[in-house]
Amino acid sequence: MDCRPCMLISACLLGVECRYDGGSQSIDKLDSLMERFRLIPICPEQMGGLATPRTPSERRGGRIVARDGRDVSGAFHRGADQACHIARLFGARLALLKARSPSCGFGEIYDGSFTGRRIPGNGVTADALADMGVSVFTEENIDALLDRIDRERTVESL
Repeated sequence: MDCRPCMLISACLLGVECRYDGGSQSIDKLDSLMERFRLIPICPEQMGGLATPRTPSERRGGRIVARDGRDVSGAFHRGADQACHIARLFGARLALLKARSPSCGFGEIYDGSFTGRRIPGNGVTADALADMGVSVFTEENIDALLDRIDRERTVESL
């Protein structure tokens, strides 16, 4: 039986071409993550019904707006609901999500002006997962995630 903890991970960080532009962004330390976790790939935007590629979107307060002005909040919320369902199903208490995404960003997102300006905030899925007690990290703080897991395992072995 595999006793590694489950962790949700943005599918684009595994090399799946599901980003808004049809690309991906593979991460370093993937081998280290795979040694420690059972990785459960998710793409909340696709799970919410959006196509790939798709028009870039950004969070403006409580809404998600595409660059062409369409309100795509419903798709983002459906995707967040699906991600939460998967977290419950697998008992995932951790998530490694794509930084600054309107779905997955945690701690910092784009401001909704499509100018590249960043503001403090979270994506819809990151908020929903955090609200249910999942610890959320981004690819920009993988070291903090790995350090936390190593510390917890050291304490458990005492």
